Amino acid sequence: DRALIKGGKNMDYKIELTEQPVQPVLSIRKRTSVQNLPQEIGKAYGEIIAYLNEIGEQPSGAPFAAYYNMDMENLDVELGFPVSRAFEGRGEIKAGQIAEGKQVSCMHKGPYEASAAAYDAMTGWVEEKGHIPTGVAYEFYFNSPMEVPESELLTKIVFPLK
Repeated sequence: DRALIKGGKNMDYKIELTEQPVQPVLSIRKRTSVQNLPQEIGKAYGEIIAYLNEIGEQPSGAPFAAYYNMDMENLDVELGFPVSRAFEGRGEIKAGQIAEGKQVSCMHKGPYEASAAAYDAMTGWVEEKGHIPTGVAYEFYFNSPMEVPESELLTKIVFPLK
């Protein structure tokens, strides 16, 4: 099930409904303010990559952040990487999974701050189709501001559905 939704500033969002198999992950969950999020993301990804290198493994996909709330002063966020199979965690790094089931996703291109339009388009689509989101939002980061200009940033936004 796919839809093309007109976003602000002539942004077209291709919204897709897919069935997701269970995805093992290694992640660190913490609370932080949105201001400190970039540092926390960098630190968490660095720790997880160091651990994967140590055990001779690689991530199996793009790094993600899962947002369990939208309180900008006290975000409950899980930062991690998909992995090929379940591994033991260590310390703050926990073995977990992204649950199987239906999910809605769309690709946002541009600065992270501008992703609200994609969230709005997806939320509208989900409501219109009568789906119920779990309340968690995932963002998968296919590149970073260290590699490309902000206008070229690619972020896949995913809402798991109940």
